Amino acid sequence: MRASSDRVTTVDIPAQSYVVNFYATTDLADAYAVELPRDASNDPEVLARFIFSRSPRWAGWLMHLRDALVAVFGLKTARQLQALDAVAMKQRVGLFRIYRRKPTEILLGEDDSHLDFRLSVLCSQESAPAATRRLTVSTVVHCRNRLGRVYLFLIAPFHRRIVRASLRQAARAGWPTAA
Repeated sequence: MRASSDRVTTVDIPAQSYVVNFYATTDLADAYAVELPRDASNDPEVLARFIFSRSPRWAGWLMHLRDALVAVFGLKTARQLQALDAVAMKQRVGLFRIYRRKPTEILLGEDDSHLDFRLSVLCSQESAPAATRRLTVSTVVHCRNRLGRVYLFLIAPFHRRIVRASLRQAARAGWPTAA
């Protein structure tokens, strides 16, 4: 039987999120939430690192395929992104650059010639009577050109599956606890 804490739901981007109105025009905007147990960490960076270190194996295979295809078009590959700021790994969470931090949210993303995107990992407390804690991962994308729109069209379905699967896998592994 599946625990309620690994149930990933599609939600609106939270109003308090950095990404809610980040771009003047947005070509993709989505958000997924999962309930956090009471003893889970409140630190969005700790939670983001935990989530993105537990991507499903099949997502890694897709990333290798993506890299082989996008290199032909001169887009950044995962290897290139990992090499960026290699000395200062604290400036990245996995492949993603850290843009901003606040106690309840971390803003990640990347800019490239075809598109820019931002990803928010937000910890929030739901209102009473439920008073549950929720982790929401929101993504917004702004395409710069036709290549960006084609790329987004091709990867959007995979993006959605990967985010949901990564959240589910992290919940099943057991969230890091508060320090």
